[in-house]
Amino acid sequence: QVQLVESGGGLVQPGGSLRLSCAASGFTFRSFAMTWYRQAPGKERELGATISRAGGNTAYADSVKGRFTISRHNANNTVFLQMNSLNPEDPAVYYCNARFLHALVYWGKGTLVTVSS
Repeated sequence: QVQLVESGGGLVQPGGSLRLSCAASGFTFRSFAMTWYRQAPGKERELGATISRAGGNTAYADSVKGRFTISRHNANNTVFLQMNSLNPEDPAVYYCNARFLHALVYWGKGTLVTVSS
């Protein structure tokens, strides 16, 4: 019943932009911190951006800081990742993650982002 469904991935040229969305259902979205992770081929999954329950606090990996922006719309149970100035280091499967303290963790299935000329 719990669902996290990512969308918005695709192919973009270097320097381009994409906006990822994650639609949540089956749990109290506003009680969960939300995080975008990513995993590139041959690499470990890494944290990209995270946002607190009410959206007041955000944190970013150094690799995306200044280029990506995470936001959430609790009334619509959705978290976003605006990705600008995409470069060849950004291609990966991007995963939506929901966390309530250390007790509950949910994962989406991911959406693929490809950066190519």
